[in-house]
Amino acid sequence: MKSTKTQASAVDLGRGLLLKSPVLLASGTVSYGEELSRLSDLSTIGGLVTKAISLEPRTGNPPQRIAETPSGMVNAIGLANVGIERFIADKVPFLRTLGTSIIVNIAGRSIDDYLEVVSRLDAVAGLDAYEINLSCPNVKGECMIMGVSPESTREIVRELRAITPRHLMIKLTPNVTSISSIALAAQAAGADSLSLINTVVGMAVDWKKRRPLLKNVTGGLSGPAIKPIALAKVWEVYNAVSIPVVGMGGIASFDDAMEFLVTGASAIQIGTMNFVQPDIGEKVAKAMEEFFSAPGAPTPREFKGSLITG
Repeated sequence: MKSTKTQASAVDLGRGLLLKSPVLLASGTVSYGEELSRLSDLSTIGGLVTKAISLEPRTGNPPQRIAETPSGMVNAIGLANVGIERFIADKVPFLRTLGTSIIVNIAGRSIDDYLEVVSRLDAVAGLDAYEINLSCPNVKGECMIMGVSPESTREIVRELRAITPRHLMIKLTPNVTSISSIALAAQAAGADSLSLINTVVGMAVDWKKRRPLLKNVTGGLSGPAIKPIALAKVWEVYNAVSIPVVGMGGIASFDDAMEFLVTGASAIQIGTMNFVQPDIGEKVAKAMEEFFSAPGAPTPREFKGSLITG
């Protein structure tokens, strides 16, 4: 059961998504929580974003699928996952025991795929929101097609909004000309919040062998290397929309997380650093609670977007 005690760091993202802490763990870095729950108290964080779920099981891209890079990593996992049936039967019962908000990341090959997954999940209790992945840079011919233009983004969000009462968080890619125009399209179509940024397209090579390190050649760059990009995109989108922004990209400490909040994020997601420090979410959440509960401290709402630029 989720705790009913309201913490000083709690944030309300709207449409029933009340987080006890601004700290979320990002999709693709914590699977479905089973392994990480043995290394960290997940009930202390705001929520867990599951590994992407698609209509059918997926094996993903062939290996090599991950390569370390300076201050980060590139991956081309390819949205490998157990599929909707096994997720509902095998994963949801465990997720319900974690004592934190559960946000299901959803991917698909077509709008109909997204609609079918959401429709089936709507009948499942214990889930709090959906993060709609329109921005995976290492799956050819799928999510990225839907998330790179305002028109395609508006279409899929409008269709999803029409069938679900649950919170819709739309995950945006930085690999576009204007992220704010896509953010505005998602907002106009009924999105409740926006999460950004997804990984940046990158690659790693072995010059001696004259070969790429990833079988897919290119992949998604994540980790501290992309934090400056992520902060700039969060600031841009925060100043363009009126719905909450969930910031991510290279967060490796409490200070990093607070940088995103002051730049305009209502909440944050920690991704790559979960591989390095499995309890980082717990530690950042506790540090945030200490900060916001201190005498005279601002509320998260007051602190959000308070960056002084003049």
